[in-house]
Formats: sequence, C-alpha cells, structure tokens
Amino acid sequence: MNIHEYQAKEILKKHGVKVQEGYVAETAEEARQVAQKLNTETGTSWYVIKAQIHAGGRGKGKIQQTNSNGVVLAKSLDEVPEKAKNILGGTLVTHQTGPEGKKVNKVLIAQDVYYPGDSEPKEYYLSVLLDRAKGCNVIMASTEGGMDIEEVAEKTPEKIHKEWIDPAIGLQPFQARKVAFALRLEGKAFKEMVKFIGSLYEAYVSTDSSMFEINPVLKTSDDQILAVDAKVNLDDNALFRHKDLADLRDLSEEDPLEVEAGESGLNYVKLDGNVGCMVNGAGLAMATMDIIKLSGGEPANFLDVGGSANAQTVEAGFRIILKDPNVKAILINIFGGIVRCDRVANGVVEAYKKIGDIKVPIIVRLQGTNAEEGAKIIEESGLKVKSAILLKDAAERVEEALA
Repeated sequence: MNIHEYQAKEILKKHGVKVQEGYVAETAEEARQVAQKLNTETGTSWYVIKAQIHAGGRGKGKIQQTNSNGVVLAKSLDEVPEKAKNILGGTLVTHQTGPEGKKVNKVLIAQDVYYPGDSEPKEYYLSVLLDRAKGCNVIMASTEGGMDIEEVAEKTPEKIHKEWIDPAIGLQPFQARKVAFALRLEGKAFKEMVKFIGSLYEAYVSTDSSMFEINPVLKTSDDQILAVDAKVNLDDNALFRHKDLADLRDLSEEDPLEVEAGESGLNYVKLDGNVGCMVNGAGLAMATMDIIKLSGGEPANFLDVGGSANAQTVEAGFRIILKDPNVKAILINIFGGIVRCDRVANGVVEAYKKIGDIKVPIIVRLQGTNAEEGAKIIEESGLKVKSAILLKDAAERVEEALA
C-alpha cells in the first residue's frame, strides 16, 4: 500500500528520523494558515509547495490546467495561496502517472531547507527494501541524490552502494558507518548520517514495510541530515498488525476497479490490454496472460477469484471486467481444484443475465472438479459463449474473437 509524502514523514518522525518540516493543506486559504504556522515554528520565510499524489517526478511534472509544476517555491507568505491554488484541484502529469495524470487534492507546505551557510547543500539517495534474491533487507545509497535511481544504475552503477542486513541480527552500527563512508561524509554530517540510517531502518522494520525511499536525503549547509522527500510502500499482508497505518490508505489515489474488486474479496490488477481474464490461482493467471499474448491480444487485467469463489464473487469479477472499456473479449480459465467449475458456471450465467446485452465475446475453459457439470450449465444457458477444453483451444478462440 502506497502512502503520501506527508504521511511517510510523520512515520519517519515517530522513529527519530529528521525531516523537512511541513503541514498538509486542501485549500489555498488553509495553505496560507499552515505556512504561517510553519514560519512561527521554524523561522522559514520561503516555502516549498508539493502536490501530494502517489507518483514520482512531481517536480518536473505539469498541472494540465495551469502549467504549474507539481513542486514550486514560494519566496514569501503572500505567494503561498496563489501558488497552492495553481496546483490544488488540477491534474498533475508526470512520467509515472502516464498522460491521464492524477488529480491533486492536497498539497504539502514545507520549509525551505536549502538555506545558505558554511557549506553547499548536498543531496543523496537512500532506501531500504527487501532483496528477494538474497532473502534479506538491503540498504541502497548513492551520492547522486535527486536523480532516478534507475538512471544512476544504468549510467553509473559504481555510484550505488549496497549493504545487506542479516535478518537474524539486524542492522549493525558498523554497517551504518560503512554507508556513511560510502557517501564520503565526514565530521558532524557523518555522525548525523549514521543516526539517520539507524532510525530509518528501525522505521522500515517496525512498520513491516516493503520499501522506504528517501530521495533526496539532504545534507544542509550546516551539516544536518534531513529527509526532503519520502516514498513508502507498506506491506499489505502485514496491515492487520498496524490498524493505524491501514487507516492512511487514500482510495482516491487507487484505480476504482481495483478498489471495488478488493471490497468483493477479489485479487484484481488493471492492465492496459484488450482481453479480460478471470482465473483461479496466480500461476494459472500468468499462463493465461501468456496465452493471450501468443494469440495476438494483450491482457486487460489480472483477476484471481481464489479458491473459495462462489456465484457471487464470480459475478462481481465478471462485472468488474466488463467495466473496462478497453476489453474486446473475455477469457474465463478455471481449473477446478478447491473451487468447483459448476459454481463458476453459475456465476457467469447469473452475471450475464443480470447485466443484459453483453457485446464482447466470452470464451470459457473449465477443467477439474465438476467440469462436466459446469460445461453443461454453460451449454444449456443459451448464452453466446464459446467453450474450450485445452489452452490451445482457448488461444484460438481469443484470436478469432479479436479478428
């Protein structure tokens, strides 16, 4: 589960990580009020206004309606309301949102931390995530802060330092020092970075997260180490242990069809293709998507009805697939192990009859428990549904449907 920058920074602060201070606002007037509060608390007279959406590249992205960037600087309190107004309610398009962009409902008003001093401010990259290949967490650090880490990895991989953490003993002090040395820090900044890394790792582990990315981590002109941005991904499977974190979910940032599917207990991920899929089991889903691509189509979704599917859940899945306007055909591929094929067949028939005139062709492949009964239900329903026995048959039916 993704969360907003302002929410991520609150988590970091609770675990002792120093952050760029700020407050969230939903209106231009509220932006002025929190900017005034920020001035009182920190003494800042310049303010950074940041669009809050679940996507990166906000600083380079553009608001369609006003052509404002997603991150702007206000050099006085009087500039804050107008610049916030140019962002709020607009559609921000970045390289991660795609051309459709995302609506901005909130902005973060943050202190300007790039103030002059004894040394030049310097940006770094720091993240904690799970290395699945090694079966342990890894800290990634780079002197190239502010850049996409993928670009750094491609062009200058030698500038990325990785420190793997033994899960049995956790992060050791010498490892935090190794990372700080790799970033070529010294003196006060070195000590501050060691503390920062320790607190960041504690925040990551304590919240059962799958990723904490701080880009940039800033060394200020007076050698403080601050999180200027924060991207956090929480592990959905662990949210039952963190009710307070589960409450941070912003449904307006998620695909409406995925939200609806979750409410029905379905595993659904929207894709960009033209053939809707309904399967049971992730492995079968991957094979089904491969078959669709081999037949000349592109999968429009991943939809797993699970092992406890019944007519109601199948109907819900069917309706969700049909809400995608890009779907030109639907392939239902069920192997009856725990879930019975006749249940799936009943769900398809009920959904078809309730929804009414369905324009797209439907291909159904049922194998396993009660497959014959399921096929009979489909055949006797009078619906315009094509059946298949082998995966090859299903692929041919999809190809015919797209022709």
